[in-house]
Amino acid sequence: MNGNNRENIKPGTKVLIVQKQDQRTGKLTEGIVGNILTNSSTHPHGIKVRLVSGVVGRVKQILL
Repeated sequence: MNGNNRENIKPGTKVLIVQKQDQRTGKLTEGIVGNILTNSSTHPHGIKVRLVSGVVGRVKQILL
């Protein structure tokens, strides 16, 4: 599942995100969603979240 729709992402969801500094390389960081930072229902580059670890990035994949 991709991370472009806000309705698919809830706090506590396990996701893969790309941080701002990793956008060129595409390096993914795994973590658990703490807060959702994007207000709109969709975003073409992924919904921006803050993981429980404090890392901020855009969701590229939702892990089940």
